[in-house]
Amino acid sequence: MNVWIAIGLTAAGCYAVKLAGLLVPAGALERPAVRRLSALLPVALLAALTAQQTFSTGHDLVLDARAAGLAAAAVALLLRAPFLVVVGAAVVVTAGVRALGG
Repeated sequence: MNVWIAIGLTAAGCYAVKLAGLLVPAGALERPAVRRLSALLPVALLAALTAQQTFSTGHDLVLDARAAGLAAAAVALLLRAPFLVVVGAAVVVTAGVRALGG
C-alpha cells in the first residue's frame, strides 16, 4: 500500500469522525447518562494509558522503576502537592531507583 493512500484514508477517516460528532442531535448530548459518560471517559482513558506505559514493555508486563515513580506521584497527590511537585517526585524517585540498579 502506498504511503499517500494510507495518509489519505487516515485524513478521510478523521474527517468522517469529526463530521459524525457534528451530526449528533443536541438532545442526545443532553441526556444524563451521556453527560456522566463524557465526564468519566477522559479519566478512564488517561488511567489506561498510564497503566499501559508504566507496567508494560512491548508484550511483557514489568514492575520496574516506573512503578516506583508512579507510586511516589500517587503519594504526592494524596498529600495535595502542586502538580510540579508531583511530577518532580515521580522523576526523582524513578531516577533514584534506576541509579540503584532497579
